[in-house]
Amino acid sequence: MDTLPPLIDQHSHGAGHGELGLGSFEAQLAAATGAHGPAPAGTSHFDTRTGLAIRRWCPPLLGLEPSCPPVRYLARRRELGAFHAQRRLLGGAGIGTFLVEAGAPASLTSAGELAAAAGARAYEIVRLEPLAEQVADTSGSVAAFLGYTAEALYSAAQHATAFASGAAFCDGRAPEAGEVRRAADRWLRGRRPGDRLAEPALVRHLLWSAVATGLPVQLHCADPQPLAPFLRATAGLGCDLVLLPAAPYHRRAARFAAVHAHVYADAGPFPEETLARAPFGKLLFSSGARGLPELYVAAARLFARGLARVVGEWTAEGLCGAADGRRITELVGSGTARRVYRLAAGAS
Repeated sequence: MDTLPPLIDQHSHGAGHGELGLGSFEAQLAAATGAHGPAPAGTSHFDTRTGLAIRRWCPPLLGLEPSCPPVRYLARRRELGAFHAQRRLLGGAGIGTFLVEAGAPASLTSAGELAAAAGARAYEIVRLEPLAEQVADTSGSVAAFLGYTAEALYSAAQHATAFASGAAFCDGRAPEAGEVRRAADRWLRGRRPGDRLAEPALVRHLLWSAVATGLPVQLHCADPQPLAPFLRATAGLGCDLVLLPAAPYHRRAARFAAVHAHVYADAGPFPEETLARAPFGKLLFSSGARGLPELYVAAARLFARGLARVVGEWTAEGLCGAADGRRITELVGSGTARRVYRLAAGAS
């Protein structure tokens, strides 16, 4: 991390407030690693790659030796207090700019609170589906819902850095007006306040509407393959698309980024895999962190070391020079994100 410029984290949800005991901490760590329920007897959710990374790099930020026992680490965390521990962890993560999903629950920091705690910058990403859900909660008719949704999207475009969508599929054309009205009617008639958007035609309508604003659009898709027609159809429309897939689909996302000029991809937890499949200026870092500030530290340090490892190997083999290695590192760590999300030159 010493030679890596401050990272731009293109996707996270904010850090949690309040003190955490061992059980609460492990529950959040389990959620971050995709686990369900308690760890097997005699083990812990610290027995994961993320858990090891937290134990290795977070204790020194709180004044402890690396890889100290979890119980000791959490005791020190409580001794410092949640506020001061959070500031030390976020400030030491090596992230200079955060792109945070807007509308976080009260239990998580807002973009501004995260920036203040880290001594960094933060920008908001607006998720399309919750935006439509909020409008639906107060709309009395299909016409009102569609009109207010268009207004809300336009308003969000005036301040947001980008939009995001969880669309699992989108074809190569925007849905027709009649199809959108019928889908809205079905959804509004059957929903209760707070229900999630579950009409595919409305999700596609929102996605194409976001593309029309010209802002970058993040696509949070488990597998980007079902979005292939949409990726082809949006070429030349002036909107950059950023794929944020789930493991193990980062390599597939990198290939789409290589094929389409307007498509970019998350570098993923193993950048050596994606750097081999896409131009370096098409890949970006994200932590995906939610809740524990330790997750920002772990994601940034694992990413930085993975990036340094592959660039170091290429340099040692003579595949690239030291200056090329530094340029690759800067592009993937922050330069591409600064360009795609149109961030100020000092954002890093």
